[in-house]
Amino acid sequence: MAGGSGRVGGAGGRPGPRLDGLFLRRFLRLQTVLFPRWPSPAALMFLTLLCVALLEQLVIYQVGLIPSQYYEVLGNKDFSGFKTLTAVALTLIVVSSTLKSFDQFICNMMYVSWRKSLTEYLHSCYFQGQVYYSLHVLREDIDNPDQRISQDVERFCRQLSSMASKVIISPFTLAYYTYQCFRSTGWLGPVSIFGYFIIGTIVNKVLMSPIVSKLVQQEKLEGDFRFKHMQIRVNAEPAAFYRAGRVEHVRTDRRLQSLLQTQKELIGKELWLYIGINTFDYLGSILSYVVIAIPIFSGVYGDLSPTELSALVSKNAFVSIYLIGCFSQLIDLSSTVTDVAGYTHRIGELQETLLSLGRKKNDNYSEAKASWDLDGHSAEDPVPRDTAFLLEQVTLSVPSSGKLLIKDLSLRISQGNSVMIVGNTGTGKTSLLRVLGGLWESTRDADLLWPPGSGVPATAALLHRRKPARAGEPGAWLCSGPSSAPGCGCALGTCVLQKGLQDGGCLWLLLPVCLS
Repeated sequence: MAGGSGRVGGAGGRPGPRLDGLFLRRFLRLQTVLFPRWPSPAALMFLTLLCVALLEQLVIYQVGLIPSQYYEVLGNKDFSGFKTLTAVALTLIVVSSTLKSFDQFICNMMYVSWRKSLTEYLHSCYFQGQVYYSLHVLREDIDNPDQRISQDVERFCRQLSSMASKVIISPFTLAYYTYQCFRSTGWLGPVSIFGYFIIGTIVNKVLMSPIVSKLVQQEKLEGDFRFKHMQIRVNAEPAAFYRAGRVEHVRTDRRLQSLLQTQKELIGKELWLYIGINTFDYLGSILSYVVIAIPIFSGVYGDLSPTELSALVSKNAFVSIYLIGCFSQLIDLSSTVTDVAGYTHRIGELQETLLSLGRKKNDNYSEAKASWDLDGHSAEDPVPRDTAFLLEQVTLSVPSSGKLLIKDLSLRISQGNSVMIVGNTGTGKTSLLRVLGGLWESTRDADLLWPPGSGVPATAALLHRRKPARAGEPGAWLCSGPSSAPGCGCALGTCVLQKGLQDGGCLWLLLPVCLS
């Protein structure tokens, strides 16, 4: 299973996931899933969030001016103005808290909507044809697809929704408060603050890149550890029969140790990121006063009284502090961005693989459907009309190892017949059925023909065990084909279980046939 054997990005000479062009392409491709069209529920919620966030910022600006107004009314001992200002302040605070609550509510609703859209999209690709089979059995480069679809999608959508309002409102707040800061302090204030943000961004970008690849590795090991426990849960009875508790204990602890070691390394890398974030946060708290001090000491406000100067400093400090705060919020999102980048790479890689497998399956199906053409064969070698399956010169190897199982097999199966194939373990009995079912491909070009008339090849049918079979007893199998294949019927057969044989010991394979 791919759940326990996937490779981590960066192994085998492959570059590890980073904040690069590949991340940007995968992220934008996921956005087309989250926002499929206009208008969509997610797009409307996003627009509503933008409106609420803008209104919230306008109210916050008015609340931020309240302290400077208190300086004036208290300095002038204006009791009437004090009461009016207090009433206005209380009203603005209630409105601000209400808007902030709606902001959080919309973000949570967007999280649910995004998770629904992304999970359903991945499900549609995952369950297309036998893509899920190929992904789990034939591919080893995608670890833990189940974890990526469930846990990684959930965390990706939650982290993205938590930063949505801060990101979408940033261009507006930065533009407005940059203008206000320029009016208060001249060009020196905005230039100093923008320089502070650029330096902080460069430093954090350097610190974030190695964290992304380590986070992807941690999520892979988390999935492997969970998958191991799932294996034990599913196979608890066989493990108990074989007294495998001690062996499984060692193997499970080994996976746990690998996971914990990776988490320690991730925590060590995150330490430097947190040092950078906190350093720039505290630098921002004094930068605003440094900016406003320059015009004061240069004599720009020399004609103001102490009360007027205190009110001006309070107002200008709020504008500068809030502009710095906007940049600090973006810098503080560094840890969230690393999480989103890690999950973007994992989900984006899965999406690319699912689409690739889906296209490959569709191409193979089209070729297989077109391959059956009774009129296309020569008169010297006609295909009987009761033919259900026709294999000509089929060679089959194990996809993962290349081990040769079948060479130059030619076989014709008539409609309504059952076939028993007997052989030792590993000789290719089940593998032949995999080829007929379209799960495996022939090693080299060969003719595999399906009956005409139905909308799909008969080998697209599925075999389901009707009831469990005990050792030495027959177990009935029921073959069910797609509803779009009219006239497709299946025979019932038995299978005798024998000790030591693979796949439950079945010595025969019942091939589904379509009746015209």
